[in-house]
This record gives sequence, C-alpha cells and structure tokens, in this order.
Amino acid sequence: MPKDSFTLPQYIDLVIIGAGVQALTLTTHLLQKSSKHYSKFIVIDSDGAWMKQWHHQFAAQQIPHLRSPAVHHPDPNPYELRRFAQNRKSELFPPYDRPGTKLFADFCNEVIRRWRLEDKVYRGKVRQILPIKHCSRSRFQLVLDEGKGIVARKVVLAIGSGKLQLPEWVNRIRCDGPSDRLCHSVEVDLRHLNLAGERILVIGGGLTSAHLALGAINLGAKVTLMTRKPFQEKIFDTDPGWLGPKYLKNFHAERDWHLRWQMIQKARNGGSMTPAMMLQLRKASREGKIILNQNCQVKEATWQNNNWQVNCQDNSTHQFNRIWLATGTKLDAIDLPLLKDVLKVYPTEIVNGLPVLDDRLRLPKSNFFMMGALAALQIGPVARNIAGGIKACDRIIPALIKPSLVSI
Repeated sequence: MPKDSFTLPQYIDLVIIGAGVQALTLTTHLLQKSSKHYSKFIVIDSDGAWMKQWHHQFAAQQIPHLRSPAVHHPDPNPYELRRFAQNRKSELFPPYDRPGTKLFADFCNEVIRRWRLEDKVYRGKVRQILPIKHCSRSRFQLVLDEGKGIVARKVVLAIGSGKLQLPEWVNRIRCDGPSDRLCHSVEVDLRHLNLAGERILVIGGGLTSAHLALGAINLGAKVTLMTRKPFQEKIFDTDPGWLGPKYLKNFHAERDWHLRWQMIQKARNGGSMTPAMMLQLRKASREGKIILNQNCQVKEATWQNNNWQVNCQDNSTHQFNRIWLATGTKLDAIDLPLLKDVLKVYPTEIVNGLPVLDDRLRLPKSNFFMMGALAALQIGPVARNIAGGIKACDRIIPALIKPSLVSI
C-alpha cells in the first residue's frame, strides 16, 4: 500500500508528528509494551516515509558512519543491531562499534518491516493544532494541508530540525550572490556537485563541517575550514556520563530550569570533532588540501566578480567561490507555528526556547507530548540524539498506555 493512499481517520487515540529516528524508536517501544496499540496510532510526516530526511542528509553529506554506538538504535533490544550485523562486522567502526550508514539504514528498514510499520506513515503536513476542551475531555484537532484533518486524544511532537542558525553577517548579504554559492549545510548535496579547482569556505566546528570539507576535497576543491573557537575533539557530542546517573543525578536534582539550561549548554559546548575526523583533517592540512583556520570569524562578505570577497575580524581578506554554513539548527517553542494555539490553552514556562514539560514530557495538564531537542530540560543534553529518544520513550510510553497516567 503506498504510504499516502490510506484514508485519514476522523478520530484516533494517538498521532505522532514526524517520522524520524526518534518517532520510529517511540513506535517500536510502544508496541513492545502494548501490541494492542497497533491500531490506535498513526504517524504523520510531510515526506510520507520513515527517516527520509535522515537518509537524505547522510547521503548528501557522504557521511560514512554514525557517531553513536551500536547499542543506540530504534529497536527496543539494545543488542539487535549487533545481531543484525553478524555477517557485516566490517561495517561496525571502532570505538563502540559505530554502525556504517548503509548498515544502519538496512537495519532500520528491517525494524520497520519486523514491527509492521511500513504503512503507518501518512503523507501530509500538519499546518495547525487546535486544542479542543469539551466539559472534562480534551482533544486535539490537527489541520493538514488540502483542508484535511483528524482529531486525536494524544499527540506526540517528534520533529528533529528547527530554524537554521545563521551568523549575523549572513543576513546582510544573503541576497547579493547566487543562492547556491552561499548556503546552509542542510542545502548542500555533494552527490550533485563538480568542485574541481574551486575555493570553498566551510564555517563551523562540528562534525558536519568536517564531512563537508573532506567531501569537497574529494571533489577537487581547495577548502578553508573556519571555526570561531579552537577545535574540540570528542568521540561523542556529549560526555557518556550524561547517559546515566553520573551526571543526570545532579541534573534532575536541579529544580531551577534556567540552571538546567546552562548545564545543557555547558555539556554540549558547541560543535566537536571525533579524534578520527581530526586525524583526517590534519593529514589533509599537511598535504595542502585544506586550511584549518581556528579562532576566526567572518566580519563581512560581498559578491564580486563571481567570488565571495570575505573580510575577517582579524582584518585578513580572502576569496572563495562558495561558502557553506555548518552552523546548525535551533528549535524554539515560541517560534514553532504548530505550538502557537497549543501553548495558549496549555501554557508553560519557556526557557531560552525550551518548554518546561512535566515528568512524562507533556505540556502541563495535557496529553500533548514532545521528544527530541524540545524535551531537553527533562532529558538532558542527549535529548536530540538516538539515546535521548530512548530515554524519552521511558517517560512517554507509560502515560500513553496506563489509564491512571493519561489526562482525561
């Protein structure tokens, strides 16, 4: 059955918005706890397929393997990926058996097949969520494109990416040059570019910037990788201590939400590179294929003579054919159109863009749940990662299946 062909029901118990890796994790963990819920939920996603954006980004940036270890994946059994990879050991990368991109994609497809989730994703874009309060009952009316709609008793918002984070100077010059010559990393697709002889500036200190830089080198470009801080080397983007009580005990004991937010920022501390990736970058630097420009920021850029003329804060001047911004995205609850009406009916404190949720990751006194980056004040710094999705399941699922924990 094509993913967008089934009829949208008028009413359902649960709608999950988004079909990314965290939403897939939620569905498998839910069905493991309660198989009778199979008929009680649907997933709505504008792509109409599981993890389409995830697979696209990994392919577009030619990322060879995940950063997370083999035990972090969408299946409830933490050892299932290693079992799946028994005859593909070469696709598990040290340390911690990090799965190769193709292996992980094949495994996720197997998870989708085994849990019979192929036809659970409805192709549609949710435009508006309207809370309905009638007597003691509460529901949510989801308005989709083309005037379609559905009413749900419970909603889980499981969207991954937010607004593109752009340096301040970009807003002044974005319209000056061709759109394909100044773009955010999510807009770059290495598979469709011929960069032979070009000079490319990649801005950002995270793993994405490294993948794009090495990808451009492989396509014949001369690259400058610019970071405003010194490179940070970390195997994972947060210390493994944040996966367990080592750090989470103090985090959960802290009742000041602003201090929790500060703990999250300190733990993540911007972008970082894996030691293996830094090894590749330094080798490319020695070979003259890349310039590693740390502690440097762009002051202004202008499009002249088919090049970007870039002035930096250290008063140096450079010319580039393209600029790629690996500067991340940011989810802000206040800016999310889908939350506008929901927050009016179920208001909560917003701390630097993050909503204060209850212990079950709900907006207080509601059946509206969030996972991913928006749940960070409860889950901690790993909220946006696969491991964070697993932790979110432990919070959300009891409230989805136990009547005593469900708001009326």
